[in-house]
Amino acid sequence: MKKTVIAYLHTHWDREWYREFEVFRLRLLRVFDNVLELLENNKIPSFYFDGQVGALLDYLEIRPEKEQIIRKFIAEKKLFIGPFYTLIDEFLTDKTVFEKNLEIGLKISKDFGCTDFIAYFADTFGHSKNIPNILQKFGIDKCVVWRGCGDIPSEFTFNGINTVNLIRGYFMDIFSSPMPIEEKAKWLKGNLDKIAAKSKDYLLLPIGADHLGIEPDISEQISKVNCLLEDYEIKLSNPFEYFELVKDNFKNFEWNDELRDNSLTFILQGSFSARMKLKQYNVKCTYLLEQADKLQKKYSSQYDAVIEYAYKLLLKNQAHDGIYGCSTDLVHRENITRYEKVIQIANTIIEELRLKYNFKTPVMQSKELIPEYKVISKHFGVENSLLYDTQKIPVTEDFTDIYTLKYSPAVKPEINLEVKNGKIRIGRVEMEFVRFKDEGDTYNFGAVEDDKGEKAEVYSFKNNIIKTSFFDVQVEIQGELVNFKIEWDNKLKNKLWQVKFNLKSPVTETFSEDMNTIIRREFDPNYDMRKHLPKTRGIEVKTNFAPMQRFVGTQGFGVITKGLTEYEVKEKSLLITLLRSTGVISNPKNPSRSTPAGPPIEVPDAQQLGYNCAEFSVGFFEPENYQKYIDMVFLPII
Repeated sequence: MKKTVIAYLHTHWDREWYREFEVFRLRLLRVFDNVLELLENNKIPSFYFDGQVGALLDYLEIRPEKEQIIRKFIAEKKLFIGPFYTLIDEFLTDKTVFEKNLEIGLKISKDFGCTDFIAYFADTFGHSKNIPNILQKFGIDKCVVWRGCGDIPSEFTFNGINTVNLIRGYFMDIFSSPMPIEEKAKWLKGNLDKIAAKSKDYLLLPIGADHLGIEPDISEQISKVNCLLEDYEIKLSNPFEYFELVKDNFKNFEWNDELRDNSLTFILQGSFSARMKLKQYNVKCTYLLEQADKLQKKYSSQYDAVIEYAYKLLLKNQAHDGIYGCSTDLVHRENITRYEKVIQIANTIIEELRLKYNFKTPVMQSKELIPEYKVISKHFGVENSLLYDTQKIPVTEDFTDIYTLKYSPAVKPEINLEVKNGKIRIGRVEMEFVRFKDEGDTYNFGAVEDDKGEKAEVYSFKNNIIKTSFFDVQVEIQGELVNFKIEWDNKLKNKLWQVKFNLKSPVTETFSEDMNTIIRREFDPNYDMRKHLPKTRGIEVKTNFAPMQRFVGTQGFGVITKGLTEYEVKEKSLLITLLRSTGVISNPKNPSRSTPAGPPIEVPDAQQLGYNCAEFSVGFFEPENYQKYIDMVFLPII
């Protein structure tokens, strides 16, 4: 008896990636025009629009006349959209922004009449264990995943959510191939056999790929293939039917941890350190926008619309190929423009409310010095009280020296920093700066087999500046924390820069921030990725690198960063990535990944030559107390 294969038609839509947004949008017009025509002529039963509404809105901005037919197909359950606004990463996004993504996406989806939702993570680079709790909060009880699953069956319970693992991935473009139908059937049989090995009576088959349209004769092709398949019968339907058919299978296997196993699928974790400037922008914008939102909820609701607009700008940058840093240089220059817009909006809201309600903020501009505030910079300008007064226009006489001030109360140092005999010590921990060769790309750090790395020489410590052979390091002791800021002119290509903390014992576990909570990870401290570089195709080397948000700690030692989002474990050391320079989206000769992950487009900006900055703070505290120290670094306004 043949097994039933539930197939759904889709396209995975990166708003921007190896082409820029407007280029891809013009392709979107062609792709989705085709989809609507096929639906209208009953050539296909339904279409699944990638779990997001952002692409639909991009389409309708150019094709507003198509809105009513789209609403009709959604009402008839022939077109499925949402629940997300954009398909964002799960590890570089904090809980507030992730929830905003769902809140905005669901509001738009429901306005269009959609009532059926799946948390669709078909191409996210691994999966956070904290996502299911957020999904349940929004009433979503279905999830689709792929990368990072390892040897897990097709249906399982992921931290309480019924979840489908796309065993062979979402990239099934065989029907657009020019090969004969017999060869297509043979190719499909090979993939269906592998899906069947992890499934029961029913199989789920995505049909589609990145930015790919639907073949006009797809139904006819499937009919012909079914005549050639002995063990399977493909039925064009939708993933919701599949969830209903296998609803009794989910309880058979439970997984209650994160999904970051790269033994069977690439998780491309070098993207957590590619273009570190984007990650720093993202953390800054997230902080400022959350503060602006809290303030306006406390004092005034007049900014609701502009806050949502700013979050949409931020979410467009958090679409996975944007925040990962694995797109073209032009894409990421546009990302930075969006980030700057978010900063402008958030700062304006905060400042307007401050002037109206007379409270202080961690950073302020003033023509006068303020007690407990230190001078960050000075410029020639006009006081904000004039700039934000709609009944006044600044004149020449109003221009004066304006100070940018940061709240900096006098705090007694409670931690010891010592620089002696060329070594930096913070209490019981030795700190050093190291760099290694990187022959990789924006997706993966490319380790060199025999690379022992370089260690910075430490020359002196004077006037709160540590001079090293790599760069100068500004130091500030703030009570129980030591704050470090590094600004340098990078002239080196293809390098991994790290700060290394040497501890007393091998690092077997870490505690790091994930979705505004702490997760524990286990490590083999003796594992060396350079001794396991792949020699055959299809392998991504296992590493001791991991993503983080603002905090990572171990052995009672903690590090808080401002946008440094990757750490590594190596023997008795915890390392934080300061910068990773590379010059290609996907290097086909990457020693850490034996198969390309994208196009080999040169991206000189990803080398991050020129000005760079890295900020982090360290101290001795247990992870359950991390929020206190986060608040010392990211000063909350309220």
